[in-house]
Amino acid sequence: MSPLLRARQGMRVLLSAMGLEVRSMHSAAYLLALFALFSQLLALVRDRLFAGTFGASHTLDLYFAAFRLPDFLFATVASLLSLYALLPVLSRLEERQAGLGIAFLRNSLLYFFVAMAVVCGVAFVLAPQILALVAPGLAGPDLLLMTRILLLQPILLGASNILANLTQLRHRFVLYSISPLLYNLGIILGVVFLYPRFGFAGLAWGVVLGALLHFAVQAPFFFGEHTEARVPFLESLRYVREVLLLSIPRTLALAANQISLLVLTALASLLSVGSISIFMLAWNLQAVPLTIIGVSYSVAAFPTLSRLYAGGHSGEFAAHVLGALRHIIFWAVPATVLIIVLRAQLVRVILGSGAFDWSATRLVAAALALLILSLLAQSVSLLIARAYYAAGNSRKPFMFGLVDLVVSVVTAVLLVSLFHSSEFLRHFIEALLRVTDIPGSTVLMLALGLALGSIAEFVVAYRMFVRDFELKGEGLGRLAFQSFAAGVLGGACAYGALTLMGFYVDINTVFGIVSQGFVGGVVGLVGCVLVLLVLKNPELQEVWGALSRRAAQAPTVLEPTDVSS
Repeated sequence: MSPLLRARQGMRVLLSAMGLEVRSMHSAAYLLALFALFSQLLALVRDRLFAGTFGASHTLDLYFAAFRLPDFLFATVASLLSLYALLPVLSRLEERQAGLGIAFLRNSLLYFFVAMAVVCGVAFVLAPQILALVAPGLAGPDLLLMTRILLLQPILLGASNILANLTQLRHRFVLYSISPLLYNLGIILGVVFLYPRFGFAGLAWGVVLGALLHFAVQAPFFFGEHTEARVPFLESLRYVREVLLLSIPRTLALAANQISLLVLTALASLLSVGSISIFMLAWNLQAVPLTIIGVSYSVAAFPTLSRLYAGGHSGEFAAHVLGALRHIIFWAVPATVLIIVLRAQLVRVILGSGAFDWSATRLVAAALALLILSLLAQSVSLLIARAYYAAGNSRKPFMFGLVDLVVSVVTAVLLVSLFHSSEFLRHFIEALLRVTDIPGSTVLMLALGLALGSIAEFVVAYRMFVRDFELKGEGLGRLAFQSFAAGVLGGACAYGALTLMGFYVDINTVFGIVSQGFVGGVVGLVGCVLVLLVLKNPELQEVWGALSRRAAQAPTVLEPTDVSS
């Protein structure tokens, strides 16, 4: 499962797992961001292991391509019985009679296993035909074997997410917070121990092991819950129908993103060897700041937005969205510039080992620079989607996802065609991103197409949200200017520090590249802060105030919230 999809599924428990009372959206977001960062570290270790072991190679292309069908099934069929839709029904049943919700949840788990067994069974049989479309340049026995094994993954992860309803209902949040770590641990064990023994199949079985651990850590608590209550079959089906009606629009929105990745993976499979690896490694890296900034703020804002809309406080609802939007801009714009400047150092430090050579580093860094252009757009789109969900409108986010899908796919196809036919465009982009002497740069057009799709989604979503909720963008122009100024000047400081460090350290060594990137990052951050201080940026003062309050807070109890989507 993709890192961003795992982050969205896993983020639902982070607020609760801390056991702290959130007194402001901003302090909650910073807390979420911190733990989102921790949750991503093991995933980065996993990617470094893959990059060092295989490099940007045919093997890694097969591995990433094999995920596309299982991930699509997880994002569509398996997510229909999501926490977002199940938990309210369970809570209502538990209020009616103790144990009734648990009985329904057990029925739901049985229905899920039956439905997923049928769906994955059909996918198993039709896998050769499906893979001929998903990865036409890679279709063969190895990809078929890995994909068929990985079809166990959506079954186990989907079942684990159903079990998570009980951990939420009983406030046993730590169990679920451990699950993503065990998932990545299983993948790592597959690379280290199973691949040398079983080859391609070993990589796939490592993923299945991780999914099994994800499920198993919650299973004892779930099956240890005893109840004499029973939900009649017809009544149970009626509740399942209620859950599905709530879930389907959100599931369709998730499916749009997965279809984009399916189409782009198919295009990448027709390009040079390693193209899928380059694209997916860059995608994984850009998911880290997106999770820390975009997902964190959308999660932190959601409970308050739901309460305000339910209470009819439309003015405060819009003001709360505006507050979250201001801080997303505050963080995302400078982060975008600094990541672009430091991209080579970041990629080399995180992925640069073993078989992952300098050419692969430069291509991933260039793809990362293009993808990160949409960091602000993706973050704001997540917030707007969350606001619509809080308002009980799940159709609009689906429409926005369709815009992203269409623009991403169409522009990617056009850009690939232009890249091959226009020598001027090819040389311009290669020179701009410093990959002129590296074969396989066509994959960068896929990253650019995906970024343009995210930006188009943001434009449509923002304009529609302003119209629907009469959002007043007071101060956004001022903030955008200040954040951009801070990002540009901070980026210039970081670039100067990188250049200067190049004279004093050997950047061909691990110590040299780490120290160069660290100094460049620190100098860039200091430059950003100084610019914001000079411009008397109010968001900077709010950040400092929120961090100060967080340091002084005492732990209490936090209500659970679902944050999938």
